[in-house]
Amino acid sequence: MSQNQISLPAKLINGGIAGIVGVTCVFPIDLAKTRLQNQRQGQQAYKSMLDCLVRTVRSEGYFGMYRGAAVNLTLVTPEKAIKLAANDFFRHHLAKDGKGLTVAKEMLAGCGAGMCQVVVTTPMEMLKIQLQDAGRLAAQQQKPVMMSSTKIVVANPLLSRSYNSGAAVSVPRAVSATQIAKELLHTQGIQGLYRGLGATLMRDVPFSVVYFPLFANLNKLGKPSPDASSPFYWAFLSGCGAGSIAAVAVNPCDVVKTRLQSLNKGASEESYNGVMDCVSKIMRKEGPSAFLKGAGCRALVIAPLFGIAQVMYFVGVGEYILDNSPLGLLSA
Repeated sequence: MSQNQISLPAKLINGGIAGIVGVTCVFPIDLAKTRLQNQRQGQQAYKSMLDCLVRTVRSEGYFGMYRGAAVNLTLVTPEKAIKLAANDFFRHHLAKDGKGLTVAKEMLAGCGAGMCQVVVTTPMEMLKIQLQDAGRLAAQQQKPVMMSSTKIVVANPLLSRSYNSGAAVSVPRAVSATQIAKELLHTQGIQGLYRGLGATLMRDVPFSVVYFPLFANLNKLGKPSPDASSPFYWAFLSGCGAGSIAAVAVNPCDVVKTRLQSLNKGASEESYNGVMDCVSKIMRKEGPSAFLKGAGCRALVIAPLFGIAQVMYFVGVGEYILDNSPLGLLSA
């Protein structure tokens, strides 16, 4: 992250490519994380991340692990591009006379990046969670104690046609992100897509405040000299380490966000009226440990995602593309 003049188009390309590659690699773990976080006491369909993935493959096939991946791959490009490029932009403008940034300024730059990204992150997460969680609700209904010849009544009719319960339960019919988005816009307007915005800000701003300064300082340890770059493997390890620590640190906020953004509920599952209501109900009914649900999965998702992102920056894919194509005019 040089203090020389930066090329925002190149940074946007690097962040976008990193997001696509990273999400493709770790999406099944992210799906397991969402389903584990949405489980309530006494209604566990999955015992662990591995159990969740095995059951998903058995009941929904291999591609069941990528339920919701299309919307994530579509929106992760601008989301990661905004996050990484915004951090570089703020770092560049907070630096004075080419001197290094203080930790406080590094945290301020991360805060700015986290606030910028939620414009894309919130609707992306909103749609992704509906698609990822469909299999968990179906699996919950397949448990013998839940078998019934009646329909389960759900609070939101948007996806209810997918969750009919009975002695023989099939995999839910696919509902696309486009259908969900259209229904939300029709019934709730644009705010429907931004449900859970407060919780998303609570997660993404602290994450960026922790991640970016931590990565910058870990990466410095691998530099052979102050003016040299660290080796690419060190940038990867620094991204993984900083990402996993930041992910676990903000996991309670991620649990709250996931619960708030889940439109469809299983039988007897709690509904929430905002961040504080969600926090109090989880604490009262499930205890403090509920806020760490999916923490291991989230660390496994975030670590390689940001390790890959930092390698993309190290290699300079965006700079190479701009230097060898007509797109180079954008950086002029």
